[in-house]
Amino acid sequence: MGGKMIGMKPIPENPTVAILGGAGEMGRTAVAIVSQFKQIGELIVADANEEEAKGVVSRNLKSSKTRMRAQFVDVTDSHQLHSFLSDVTIVLNTVGPFYKYGVDVLTAAIASGCHYIDICDDWEPTIEMMDLDQDARLNDVLAIIGMGASPGISNLLARLVCEELEAVEDLFTVWPVDAGERGDAIEKAVQENKGTSGAIIHWMQQISGEIDLIENGKQVSRPPMQAIELQYPGLGSGSGYTVGHPEPLTLAKSMGISGNSANLMLMQSATAAFITNLGKKINQGKTSIEDAALQVGSPSTIGKLKAALSQFRYPKANNLPPFFAWGKGTIDKEQFLVAARITSSPPQMDSATAWPLAIALQQMLEKQIHAVGVHPPETTIDIDHFFAAFAKCSEPPMSGVDDILEIIKEKL
Repeated sequence: MGGKMIGMKPIPENPTVAILGGAGEMGRTAVAIVSQFKQIGELIVADANEEEAKGVVSRNLKSSKTRMRAQFVDVTDSHQLHSFLSDVTIVLNTVGPFYKYGVDVLTAAIASGCHYIDICDDWEPTIEMMDLDQDARLNDVLAIIGMGASPGISNLLARLVCEELEAVEDLFTVWPVDAGERGDAIEKAVQENKGTSGAIIHWMQQISGEIDLIENGKQVSRPPMQAIELQYPGLGSGSGYTVGHPEPLTLAKSMGISGNSANLMLMQSATAAFITNLGKKINQGKTSIEDAALQVGSPSTIGKLKAALSQFRYPKANNLPPFFAWGKGTIDKEQFLVAARITSSPPQMDSATAWPLAIALQQMLEKQIHAVGVHPPETTIDIDHFFAAFAKCSEPPMSGVDDILEIIKEKL
């Protein structure tokens, strides 16, 4: 009988785990968390800046529950990357922006037989990475892509929404920029990095040009920063703005959406006006994506004035919660709205992104996941175990799944 039995490559006792981009904003936070995992034999902080990587190791070594070391790795050097990953059991990839580096790193991991988890938040490479599914299956590799906050937690909330509905028409995932009590993640990242981080450069990429989302069940290209109004059960209506993220593309396939789906940002009207104007400047060739990221870090007086004058044309988030998934569909042939949100989370963008990445690693180490191939979070992660772990690292900490999750249904 021919044919290969396809199954996830076994994870040995005391595996070697590497964090690519381990000296970066997201990577060093992931290192601090993962270094507490006793199941790991060795943790490698891999980065193109070896001195910074050594500094990360030095700061975490005393409290670490595993061996640690730093290593120089240039993800643009294909030969070196393949050689490095050949000796690694599981790699966590935090090197952004992912539209530049994501596909090449995943390709190298698959070829090296190395399991893979990342925080990819760009829709373009997500499509290419999902196309590597068969290669990963043939090499017995599991790859989970987009396992941060958004995407990541947002995908899991969307799955919970869909599980409440018999048929899903519309599905939206929503996160805060500067609206809501936790809506200062981008602002804090800007202040800390002056617009130079991969996260801010990614953001400029995804508020300019065209983005792919779902309309009438089909993948289409549209300009970003379009206002979408949602009616949240019990809280009233508010608007978010479309941005280029992977969630609608993976959820459309995994959840079977017949209507519309997009990822939305909640922001103040003045911010929406400023970001829209910045996107127009990128599209018109008046500024580059990198320069636009710097302008976010230090907006000009003229830019602020234009935003202030035009903000009244931009709908507000109003009372929408800061981070949630929202769906419309049918139950027993009647239409319902369903919303799922988290009631608490880590306070900073880096920790809110790194903790989901680390929890996914933990599930892999504890053999709670047995899939093979390339997957988005909603098709692999054990939701109950995930939110039970996430509840403990939130601020304030929650006692369990029932405390950190709120799911509301409303009949139309």
